[in-house]
Amino acid sequence: MDNTILMYVLVGAVVLFMGIVIAFILLQKGNKELNYARQLRKGTKSNTFSLEVLYQKLYVFYIKTPLIKRYLFKVRRRLEIINIDDEYLTRKQAAQILTKTFLIIIPLTIAIIIFTHKNLLLMSILLIFEIFLLDTFIDGSVDKIDNNLLKQQINFFSEIRHAYHEFNMVEEAIYQTAQDDENPEMSRQAEKIYEILISDDPESELEKYYDIAPNAYLKEFAGISYLTKEFGDRKVDGASLYLKNLNNITQEMQLEILKRDKLNYVFQSLSIISIVPMLCLEPIKNWAISQFGFVKDFYDGKNGMLVQILILITTLVCYLLTRKLKDNGSTTINTKNTENPWQEKLYKIKPIKKFVNLFMPKPGSKEAKKIEKTMKDAASKDKMEWLYINRILLCITAFILSIFLFGQLHQIAINNVYTDPTTTYDIIGQMNEKDEKNAMKLTESDNEYIRYFKNKSNLKQADIERAMERGIVNRDYVDSKTEAIETAAERIMEKIAIVNSEYLSWLEILASMVIAMIAYMSPILLLKFQTKMRQLEMEDEIMQFQTIILMLMRIERVNVEIILEWLERYSNIFKDPISKCVNDYESGPWEALEAMKEDVNYQDFIRIIESLQAAVEKIPIKDAFDELDTERDYYQEKRKESNERLISRKGMIGKAIGFTPLILLFVGYLIVPLVFIGLTSMNSSFNTLTSM
Repeated sequence: MDNTILMYVLVGAVVLFMGIVIAFILLQKGNKELNYARQLRKGTKSNTFSLEVLYQKLYVFYIKTPLIKRYLFKVRRRLEIINIDDEYLTRKQAAQILTKTFLIIIPLTIAIIIFTHKNLLLMSILLIFEIFLLDTFIDGSVDKIDNNLLKQQINFFSEIRHAYHEFNMVEEAIYQTAQDDENPEMSRQAEKIYEILISDDPESELEKYYDIAPNAYLKEFAGISYLTKEFGDRKVDGASLYLKNLNNITQEMQLEILKRDKLNYVFQSLSIISIVPMLCLEPIKNWAISQFGFVKDFYDGKNGMLVQILILITTLVCYLLTRKLKDNGSTTINTKNTENPWQEKLYKIKPIKKFVNLFMPKPGSKEAKKIEKTMKDAASKDKMEWLYINRILLCITAFILSIFLFGQLHQIAINNVYTDPTTTYDIIGQMNEKDEKNAMKLTESDNEYIRYFKNKSNLKQADIERAMERGIVNRDYVDSKTEAIETAAERIMEKIAIVNSEYLSWLEILASMVIAMIAYMSPILLLKFQTKMRQLEMEDEIMQFQTIILMLMRIERVNVEIILEWLERYSNIFKDPISKCVNDYESGPWEALEAMKEDVNYQDFIRIIESLQAAVEKIPIKDAFDELDTERDYYQEKRKESNERLISRKGMIGKAIGFTPLILLFVGYLIVPLVFIGLTSMNSSFNTLTSM
């Protein structure tokens, strides 16, 4: 038995030893592999701080944060089109834009809280307004990338001219030029166009690209490249037609870059100027009160709050109008969710749908057609029901906020009665500590009488005087002279009248309803404003049409229908009549063009339509538009002058809108109160001295 146990122990010891040896060998092997991996990583790992990695990590953080996620996707939708199939760069740029925006917004938020922490209502409004400011910073950052792509296109077209001379093939020239790493955004677009040209079905692939192209000039380039590849190039006046068309597109881009640069220069400070008044409300108020004590009642009272609210609303409206004015007619991409926005989700709820339908005009009615026309003229992508949901929500919100603000104004007036230091003489400048302490004692004494008498009906000044003489409320006036008691009783009577009169009146409810109606009409008014601004762009769009026709008219097998399809693709203001003409073209070219001529009232566009009618039946296209080629220099100069006029008019309107809040701030919130209240106080002081 003992020998058997001993044998088991020996076998167990041997097995354990063998296990330890095997584990040691495996650990040694694992350590060698681990050391090798560490050496490899050490050789490739950068010791310096990497912004690239930081932005990628920030992107992951932003996409997990609920509120920030919305803005991240908004940026992505635009960057994805510029950075085709480059997820790494898209994430980096999206995180970079949001980070820079937050670096501006966060200090601004801190400044707002510091300056307005004593005024919660003003602080809340300013913080809400930062949401609009956030959109401005994001759009501006993405616009810079979009403008950079446009500048890269000019360099790309310059390079492609040399490549085309070398290869004499469109697709090969594009492929060769796309290998340039100096212009990465444009190289990706060129690679995409090259893939389209060599695909099995380039026409359908090209249509897909038209939907996602970052700007109209890349559409023109892709379309001209496809037509040249399909129908071949030809010599016109000893030069390649394809290269001449590239030159035409380049000239268009140069004009567009100059136009954008000038518009950015004109409007770059207007947005900031329109915002400044909101940030200056509290500093101006504090300065005025510190220098001129007689204006304290105005700034801390209802009138001061009303002027503040008026300045805030004016600033908000002017800010939105300035953005519409600058962005109108640009090539920015609509990043809104037009398939299923929150309005559509809200409209699907049956009770809400029934309620909204009560306000909407019946389909086909005169009112419905009028609103549909306004939306089309403004190039709005919204549906009728979305528009009315916005109108109704704005109306309800404006009414509730107006009632709330009127209530707050009454509360402010009552609080001022109970908390403002009471003086028996006019003060210029600030009170010293001793005077302020005495004034507050007088206020506390008055408050006792106000609380005692405020709810009594048929109150007379004599009742307050008797209470003072007898010391019913307090004994502050028991030994006072009759004149002092009468003065104090009159003052308390005025305070009681203020406290009793501060309630929501029917006039304020009526005013709230008027404000609600204005809010209800504001989406329509904004559409009309956008329509007016779009009308300024008509001449510019007609000149773009002339350039497109100039590029197409000498290409063989190009007919009027193809020209109309191109005009429809690049149109903005005249898109609806051109689309209608393209749809009706098969039923009769002349009749479709005649119907389009009746739908428009812009003379320069009517001339283009008449030339197209001539090209349908009578003469070749190149003869119908011969003046475009012979007078090319004249049209170029006219285009430059048109852009100058457009920028000048927009700049003039923008300055008038942008400076309105600033003028209202200094005139309505500083100068008028100081002058008016100062003169009133001075007149009161002179009357007191005269009576003495």
